[in-house]
Amino acid sequence: MGSRVRSAQAAAGASGRRTPALFGWLRGYERAALPADVLAGLTAAAVVLPKAMAYATVAGLPVQIGLYAAFVPPLVYATLGRSTVLSVSTTTTIGILVGSALAVAAPAADPARLAVAAATLSVMVGLFLLAAAALRFGFVANFISEPVLAGFKAGIGAVIIVDQVPKLLGFHIQKVGFFRDLLTIVRSAGETSVPTLLLSAGA
Repeated sequence: MGSRVRSAQAAAGASGRRTPALFGWLRGYERAALPADVLAGLTAAAVVLPKAMAYATVAGLPVQIGLYAAFVPPLVYATLGRSTVLSVSTTTTIGILVGSALAVAAPAADPARLAVAAATLSVMVGLFLLAAAALRFGFVANFISEPVLAGFKAGIGAVIIVDQVPKLLGFHIQKVGFFRDLLTIVRSAGETSVPTLLLSAGA
């Protein structure tokens, strides 16, 4: 009898895993929580949307791509995902890595071609992640030491600063690499737009 109960529970669990998570949490949703959830959603949107547009420029993509990246993945995860603590959003790290990959794969490409290349890259990364999950390769992250992560984060911060300085000063540079971009900024300092600089300082 006990084995039958366990088999039934296992079958129910497997069936639940096969259905979209949306149906699970909607059934148990409390309407009293709706006003607070709407307020939380609006607050998050006010923070995430401007950041996503900025991250799109970091990746060298049109700003509207940032809006798509901010809207679509959370909706997909709300439908299919099962973790209540996982945050699905854009990040500076992904923006920089995408920009680096696009600079190699599609140099000097028009915005439409860059958008296609970015979408292709996203699909490829997703397939690799699915394969890694199926093969249980999560343990590989345990071999990445803390100093490596700290150096990576520091490097990301430096790249972001150099990327944003021309925008703060009001001129444009052709990105070719961190150190060469830094040298170009120094040489182009005379082209600084005073109104843009004052607006940047006030912000």
